[in-house]
Amino acid sequence: MRAGLLFALVASCLSVGGAWAQEWPSRQPIRVIVPFTAGSGTDIVARTVFEQVGRQINQSIVTENRGGAGTTIGSNMVARAAPDGYTVLVNSTSHVVVASTYAKLPYHVLDDFMPVSALADLPFVLAARTRYRTLDDLVQAAKAQPGSLNFGSAGAGSSGQLFIERFRLAAGFEARHVPFRGTPEAMTEIMSDRLDLFPAPVSSAIELARDGKISALAVSSRARMQSMPDLPTTIELGYPNSDYNFWVGAFLPAKTPADIVARLQSEITKALETPHVRKSLSALGGDPMPMSPEAFAQFLRKELDVNAEIVRLSGFKPQ
Repeated sequence: MRAGLLFALVASCLSVGGAWAQEWPSRQPIRVIVPFTAGSGTDIVARTVFEQVGRQINQSIVTENRGGAGTTIGSNMVARAAPDGYTVLVNSTSHVVVASTYAKLPYHVLDDFMPVSALADLPFVLAARTRYRTLDDLVQAAKAQPGSLNFGSAGAGSSGQLFIERFRLAAGFEARHVPFRGTPEAMTEIMSDRLDLFPAPVSSAIELARDGKISALAVSSRARMQSMPDLPTTIELGYPNSDYNFWVGAFLPAKTPADIVARLQSEITKALETPHVRKSLSALGGDPMPMSPEAFAQFLRKELDVNAEIVRLSGFKPQ
């Protein structure tokens, strides 16, 4: 009897999953949950890519910003959503960072989500006061007066903070962290000569650097950016193990049928190949980053380990 009940339950689940896969995406509009504020880099990437996906599949896609608690509120919404392909999470590196910076999460960052594809790589620019003309200038000043240098980020435990922590550990200096609500406030402090360093999005730094209002010292990626080709990487400037990946990716709830995952990944890849999407990402300083679900899952496991190690070495205390 137990075997019969189990078989019936499995058959029922497969039947429901099969029905979802067959009807997707025609049943209803798709919700894309972005756990950041509107206008953020992650939000712009999500809207740019999924507006094109919506055109391709002839379905409405509604982007909802559900920020708060270090992205965990929006992520938890998707983790608890029906695995039918109609609720998508677009998150950044923060998706794996919170596993180390939060003592207790309402979900598991790997087990409760189905990786679909990375969308874009969006490197940080090390933006600094104009008194620092080179990265070596900043490092030497920080070493000359230990603990005197301050740096900002979008919040305690944010990806930006972890990048700066990784860089300062590689460079061997101490610094004080100052959290900000967002990039505009921090960049104002840089220009006012009150903040030494900030991990800025390319879109926020490029014009200010060209106008001489800030110094753009280096980029966090392993390779130079197309949008700022003269800006060297921290690796190039002689600081091994100082690079940092800031990426944006798409996820579905765990147990979403494989057919839906594969179809969405295919549509994302197609969208990332369109000229206007590539142009929009380039304006953000980003590059398309399509991956198979399997490759993205492997990438996430590595990113989880890298960020956990930064948290450990920096002495950051989980919230």
